Amino acid sequence: MFGIGIPELLIILIIAFVVVGPEKLPKLARSLGKGFYELKRATEGVREEFEKESGFLEESVEENAEEKPVKDKKSDGEVPE
Repeated sequence: MFGIGIPELLIILIIAFVVVGPEKLPKLARSLGKGFYELKRATEGVREEFEKESGFLEESVEENAEEKPVKDKKSDGEVPE
């Protein structure tokens, strides 16, 4: 988890407890949790959209390769398959 060990995490929690106060700390933790959840959901959505679009790109490249014959550069004719 971000390269933070238990001692560092305890120090961060103690400082947050002193700075924010015991009344607002649960609300702050809840909002941070919701924010991280929304960020994770948004990044997953972007990743899924990227994979979907790259799949369409790969399919169109394969279809174009099947439709067009490959030309030989030397004889300017079709390459036998």
